[in-house]
Amino acid sequence: MAPDFWSDSKAAQVVMKELKSHKNWVKEYDGISGEVDDLEVLFEFWKEGEATEEEVNKKFADTLKLIEDAEFRSTLNAEEDELSAILQINAGAGGDEACDWASILFRMYSMWAKRHGYKTTLINQTDGDVAGIRSVEMAIEGDYVYGYLKGENGVHRLVRVSPFNAQGKRMTSFASVFIHPQIDDSIEVEINPADLKWDVFRASGAGGQHVNRTESAVRVTHLPTKIAVECQAERSQHMNRETALKGLKSRLYAIEIEKKRAEKQKIEDGKMKNEWGSQIRSYVLDDRWVKDLRTGYKVHNPDPVLNGEIDEFLKSYLMSGAVEKANKSS
Repeated sequence: MAPDFWSDSKAAQVVMKELKSHKNWVKEYDGISGEVDDLEVLFEFWKEGEATEEEVNKKFADTLKLIEDAEFRSTLNAEEDELSAILQINAGAGGDEACDWASILFRMYSMWAKRHGYKTTLINQTDGDVAGIRSVEMAIEGDYVYGYLKGENGVHRLVRVSPFNAQGKRMTSFASVFIHPQIDDSIEVEINPADLKWDVFRASGAGGQHVNRTESAVRVTHLPTKIAVECQAERSQHMNRETALKGLKSRLYAIEIEKKRAEKQKIEDGKMKNEWGSQIRSYVLDDRWVKDLRTGYKVHNPDPVLNGEIDEFLKSYLMSGAVEKANKSS
């Protein structure tokens, strides 16, 4: 209600975002409280013979799911969890098979984002020599994207009868996935312009002819950390520079998050520790299963998973970490 509240639009947006988050939690609590009350009334009806046991069981299951979903979201309580994310996938050992595997993972995360109504923007892509993707970077914008996906950091292993093997042999390939929080206006990351090296070049790959005619693609390198970010998604060099710089700030912010966790001794070992280079999940297609190696969660139908239905894997990782953390503090 302050008369000068909107005089600083950036600060006002930060407050409005925080207010929206609080309102969402209150609304969710009120909804669950109402469902619990309805369940209690239905249970009383059952005791009086005015409701069936099946009706009570169904209402109980529906109410329990709402509570479990809220509990799951409550694990996303770090400052950065509410942010959007930048997804990066790199093909590992395995040649064409690994590049194809990277493209399958890219499709999986793209479909997951679409299912949740998140906006996706391709930042950079390098195609494989024959098939698939050697590396790809994409922004996924929406509430809590980073919180949901932060456990996806690591190496994803594929085992299948390879279509690229003339003998039809079973092959194993790897791809690494990195998730960085995408900073917004509520976060300030200061970079000394003298620490930046800019390169411009002609875009390559499946971007359309308009991106190949001029030197619109850019690469920015942060000299102190040697972190380099490329962007060639837009036809405008100016827009590519903005996107690349935002990506660089997001990566530097991710580094600062890890430093703060280390200083406060809050980095979780085992399941909750960010093992950026460790194998976290196996997808064995000929035997028809997918397993998270950290939590033991396993499904025997890989098709829905590869079509973006990965919520149960995300939930099992985050909930196992929350339980472990609670046990350590008790």
